[in-house]
Amino acid sequence: MIQFTNVSKRYPGGHDALSNVSFHMEKGAMAFLTGHSGAGKSTLLKLIALIDRTTRGQLFLDGENVTRISNRRIPYIRRKIGFIFQDHHLLFDRTVFDNVALPLVIAGYPHQEIGKRVRAALDKLGLLNKERVYPITLSGGEAQRVGIARAVVNRPMLLLADEPTGNLDPELSREIMKLFGLFNDVGVSVLVASHDIALIEQLDYPVLQLAHGKLVNEAAEYA
Repeated sequence: MIQFTNVSKRYPGGHDALSNVSFHMEKGAMAFLTGHSGAGKSTLLKLIALIDRTTRGQLFLDGENVTRISNRRIPYIRRKIGFIFQDHHLLFDRTVFDNVALPLVIAGYPHQEIGKRVRAALDKLGLLNKERVYPITLSGGEAQRVGIARAVVNRPMLLLADEPTGNLDPELSREIMKLFGLFNDVGVSVLVASHDIALIEQLDYPVLQLAHGKLVNEAAEYA
C-alpha cells in the first residue's frame, strides 16, 4: 500500500525533515509511527497524503509511483486517503453533518448518497444523535470522532492519523485506537503517528520509529 524508497524531504532553509527513509507497508496492514517531537512523523504523513512532495527518493501508493505526479492528479489520489488531525480542523460555523459531508460535497456526490454515507459514518462512531449540533458543543472525544467520521466517509483505502489522541485522556485514547483497529479489521490500511508509547505497547501492531528524520528500527516490512 505504501512504499518509501530512500525518501528525503528538505524544507526551504536547508532543514532535512526526512533522510533516506525506506519502508514498505502492505495493503490492509496497520502500523504506528513514533518518535520525538520534530522527528519527522508529520512530514512523513504529509508526503503520503501529497500535502508535501519528496525532495529525493521514490514514493509509491497502492502500486502507483506518485513521486512526480502532476498537481491535477493529486485530488484523485487523495480520494483513496482519509486524514485525521490532532486538532480536528472542524469548521465551527457548520453542523457535524456538514463537516462530515464536506469531502463528499467536494467530490461531487449526489445529495441522497451524501446523506446515506454521512449517517452511516456517524452511526459507526456513535454520533448519529449529534448530526445537527455545532462542533463548539462537543467534547474533545466527540470532536475527534467527528474528524474520524469525516476521514472515513468516502470509504478510503488508507487512513492516516497524526497524533489523534494527543489531547485526550487515556481512556478516550484507548477508545480512539480501538476504532482504528475496527477499520483495519474491514480492510482499511491504517498508519497512526503517535508519541503515546505506553498505549502503543498495549497494542499488537508493528511500529516504525523515527529519530531526527531517520528510521531507527527494523520493523519496516509488513505481511
